Amino acid sequence: MLGEIIGEVSQRILNGMVRQLARLNPNPNLLSLIGLGINILAALLYGYGQFFYAGLVMIFANIFDMLDGRVARLTGRVTKFGAFLDSSLDRLSDMVVFLGIIIFYSRDTLYHSTLYAALTGAALIGSVMVSYTSARAESLIPKCDVGFLRRPERVVLLILGSLTVWPESSHPLLNKMPATIWLMAVLSYWTFLQRLYHTWRQIRDIDQKGKPIEMETLPPQENQHLRLGTDPVMR
Repeated sequence: MLGEIIGEVSQRILNGMVRQLARLNPNPNLLSLIGLGINILAALLYGYGQFFYAGLVMIFANIFDMLDGRVARLTGRVTKFGAFLDSSLDRLSDMVVFLGIIIFYSRDTLYHSTLYAALTGAALIGSVMVSYTSARAESLIPKCDVGFLRRPERVVLLILGSLTVWPESSHPLLNKMPATIWLMAVLSYWTFLQRLYHTWRQIRDIDQKGKPIEMETLPPQENQHLRLGTDPVMR
């Protein structure tokens, strides 16, 4: 019940923002580029260790990311290239943000950690593979959006982890960014494997449905018409 109320309120706020933006009749592709710029700002904040503020910027960036497609639909400016550009810039935004975190853990500071730099790199690769397997699979099967850690869930997890970072605090519920990185790394590959398995099952089912009838599966009376030297067409 509470979740439905929050979802309804969020949709009303988002729809109001879309209507206000639509009055300005902006180019939806420009909105996508601005969203990328905001994510680059978040990456810079991550690189300098400002995780809490980076999390706040990520909230704004992803609200903005939801606006471009809605504005395009409301203003009647939906194009195939716009959808392609938006999807491509989403992938680029993800990688830029991960790069900022890698830079932070690679710097010669108190928080330097080769382990967490490597784990963040692994999470980056995993996130790319999750997106790639979906795109590649959907050229073979109708849909492949299964898995626990899709992009929205990954972004929410990253924001929540970032907002817990208060280096001067020793509260047990704060400073959970290391745990967040572990979760993103592990769950990205789990989702990748889920999509591989889902695609394998779907392709297997499609192949089985389209499999030609074998000789031994024919009824006996049809088998006898297919004896060597007998032309079933001429019978």
